[in-house]
Amino acid sequence: MLDIKFIRENKKEVEKAIKNKNVNLDLGRLLLLDKEKQDLQQKIEKLRSERNCLAKSRTEVIKAKKVKEFLRDLEPRFTEVSEELLEIMLHVPNIYSDDTPIGKDEKENKVIYSWGKLKKFSFKIKDHIELAKDLDLIDLERGTKVSGFRGYYLKNQAVKLQLALMQYTLDKLSAEGFTPMITPTLVHKMALVGSGHFPEAKDEIYQIANPGKLSSGEAIKEETYLVGTAEPSLLAYRANEVLDESELPLKFSGFSQCYRSEIGSYGKDLKGVFRIHEFMKVEQVVICKADYKEAEKMFSKLLAISQSILKDLELPYQVVQMCTGDMGLGKYKMCDVETWMPANNAYRETHSCSNLTDWQMRRLSIRYKTKDGQKLYPFALNNTGIASPRILIALLENHQQEDGSIKIPKGLQKYTNFNKIQK
Repeated sequence: MLDIKFIRENKKEVEKAIKNKNVNLDLGRLLLLDKEKQDLQQKIEKLRSERNCLAKSRTEVIKAKKVKEFLRDLEPRFTEVSEELLEIMLHVPNIYSDDTPIGKDEKENKVIYSWGKLKKFSFKIKDHIELAKDLDLIDLERGTKVSGFRGYYLKNQAVKLQLALMQYTLDKLSAEGFTPMITPTLVHKMALVGSGHFPEAKDEIYQIANPGKLSSGEAIKEETYLVGTAEPSLLAYRANEVLDESELPLKFSGFSQCYRSEIGSYGKDLKGVFRIHEFMKVEQVVICKADYKEAEKMFSKLLAISQSILKDLELPYQVVQMCTGDMGLGKYKMCDVETWMPANNAYRETHSCSNLTDWQMRRLSIRYKTKDGQKLYPFALNNTGIASPRILIALLENHQQEDGSIKIPKGLQKYTNFNKIQK
């Protein structure tokens, strides 16, 4: 969420963000509501002050009655205007960085760096589906039978490999000063509004039909959802709190199961485990001082960690800077890291790094107190640590051998306790 004062004073900049991020929003309506809210607030405050003065007088009963009537008329309208204004405010996009490419969609994203040589195989390669079937690693047929479309079972060494990836990533992030956390996957609406997943991506989120009962036996009325990433849980951890500047930066690495409806991906990646409804993931979140230079350093560091992980896994990759039309409402700057997947003959997204400045922090009412006593909204960044089984696709396909086995990268072997997957 942007500061309403910033919107008033920087109308053209906000209009530019609305246009270039392909957002359908009536900024004129927002500003009219804002003006009406300010006017109503002034009138209500004046009437309340007058009412308080009249309450002390026994001779002004008629006048006091009229003041109460005026308030009865104005207060409901103030509530109505405030609610409509907030609803529009939740859709206002963040501004974007000066170096963000202007573009309508993913076709106008820019590759800014690539690493690793694409392996030239001397044999006909298999895709991850065939490899997993041959080595008894993934069962898609029974997964679909039990769970429906995009269902799957991981088996045997694939289970050990996935858990090894999670532990390796958590260890790597701990060495970088991140606090490891296992986060709630069931969250209240406020966490998803705070992170910006609501209202923009509400269709992608599963809602719990029966959230349970309180200790009193009364049904829980608050809406409860399954998260698609640990990001909302990590951000909401300090919601409605005032941090001390000395605490910053806060660096969290959250491990969780993730759930996504993939409604927005209808017809895409119908086979295999690239796009699925549930998976494991380690997510990084950083909350730092409201300083653009510091946030840019954090962004670069997060991106470097993703690249270091892929180098350890001996996987070729490219870094892609997202254009305005492909970066989401709250993003100030965003880069994806795409990993080479031989059977697709293409790089596919495995990591995503974003700087959202104070856009999420305002929604979650997280502030920090500076040394001179100011209370400011900090900046927030997030990044994928590892997501699996998507990364398994790259590992299986890039490290397949002519005899049908899979070589395990050296950086992972101490976590798997095996150096090869074979029949």
